[in-house]
Amino acid sequence: MEVILLHDVDKLGIRGQMVNVADGYGRNHLLPKKLAVKATAQNRKWVEQQRVQFLKQSAKEKDEAEELGKLLADVTLTFLRKAGEHGTLFGSVTAMDVAEGLAGQGFKIDKRKIQLDPPLKLLGEYDVQVRLHREVTATIKVKIEPEAEAPATH
Repeated sequence: MEVILLHDVDKLGIRGQMVNVADGYGRNHLLPKKLAVKATAQNRKWVEQQRVQFLKQSAKEKDEAEELGKLLADVTLTFLRKAGEHGTLFGSVTAMDVAEGLAGQGFKIDKRKIQLDPPLKLLGEYDVQVRLHREVTATIKVKIEPEAEAPATH
């Protein structure tokens, strides 16, 4: 099935691009979510008319992502976690944890844009990539420190 993308789709293409996809993927995912339209003659004409607008919108989104990236460069998130004697965490710090930490500082970032694979499982300091735009990636600092243990009472 040939479709025209209305939004950037990771690992598929950018807005305004015509791509061939499996019929099921197009019919069950791209079309219902309004990420693409069928590549009919009428839709092709419409996309050609919209191309300048798509380029302007893409440039604006990139500029906004670059500005957000500059703000995120100064961000450091600290997580307190229980850890074993060799610094191994009981659990892990995931992309969801990082997204919630950023939300606590006023940044609304989708957890799928946080490139944390695999989750962090050791104490320490990490540089975590946040993909803000297909051409803009920011780096934030994530510190994982041991949770203070409560004193044992006898």
